Amino acid sequence: MEQLLRAELRTRTLRAFGSSGAGCISEGYAYDTDTGPVFVKVNRRTQSGIKAWGPDGRFAPLQPEAQGEGQGPGEHGCGADSAEPQGVSKFGFSTVTCCGFIPQVNEWQDDWPAFFTQHRLQAQLDLIEKDYADRETRELWSRLQVKIPDLFSGIEIVPALLHGDLWSGNVAEDDQGPIIYDPASFYGHSEFELAIALMFGGFPRSFFTAYHRKIPKAPGFDKRLLLYQLFNYLNHWNHFGREYRSPSLGMMRKLLR
Repeated sequence: MEQLLRAELRTRTLRAFGSSGAGCISEGYAYDTDTGPVFVKVNRRTQSGIKAWGPDGRFAPLQPEAQGEGQGPGEHGCGADSAEPQGVSKFGFSTVTCCGFIPQVNEWQDDWPAFFTQHRLQAQLDLIEKDYADRETRELWSRLQVKIPDLFSGIEIVPALLHGDLWSGNVAEDDQGPIIYDPASFYGHSEFELAIALMFGGFPRSFFTAYHRKIPKAPGFDKRLLLYQLFNYLNHWNHFGREYRSPSLGMMRKLLR
C-alpha cells in the first residue's frame, strides 16, 4: 500500500503517525507527506480501494492493489468523471460515489423518483437478490415500486447537494466548528439526507427544528421519510448481513399500508 501511496501522491516522504483505526467498513491511517499530513481510508474488498485526503482539500481516489484487471474508477470505483450540468438542474453527480463499499451510479436524470428508484433502491435490491434470493423481499418490492411515484405527487423537488450518508457517526467538531466526513455525495432530494440523520443514534431535536425553519416539511414528508429509511436499511443489509432483513421488510410493509 505504501508504494502505491508514494506513487499516487507523488511524495518521497511517507511517515505514519498516530494510531491506525477501523470503522465498521474501512481502515484509517494518517501519514506525513511532502505536502503535509494526509488521512488514508482503505477498504480491501474487490471493487473498493484506497482514498487519501489532505488539508488543502486534495482528494486522491486510488486504485486497489488487488485490481490488476484494468478496471478503472469509471467502471467500479468512486472517481468517474462526466460533465456536471451548469447550475445543476438534474439529479445525479459528475462521478460514481460510494456509500460504504458499494459504488453508486449517479447518471444524470431529470426525474427524481425515477433516479431514486433505479439507482438507489433497485440497485440495493439487486445485490440482495444476488446474495440471498429472498422471495418475500421480491414480492414486497413488486408491490411497492409501483406506488413510489404517488409519494411525490404535487411537490416540487429542487436538486440539492447531499452528503449522502449523514448519520451521527459521520459528524464531529473541533475548535473551528463542525466537521462532516465519509460523504456519499450526489444531487438529490433534500429530504433524503434526513432519513439516516434520524437513525442509528440520530441527531438532536434542535437539528431538525432548525432545519425545518429553513425548509418546512412538504406534504407527504413522513411517508417519504420511511422510503428513504428503507434505502438505508437495505444498504446495511448488503453491508452487514441478515440482521437488517427484518427492519428492511418491516419498512416495506409500512409503506404498503
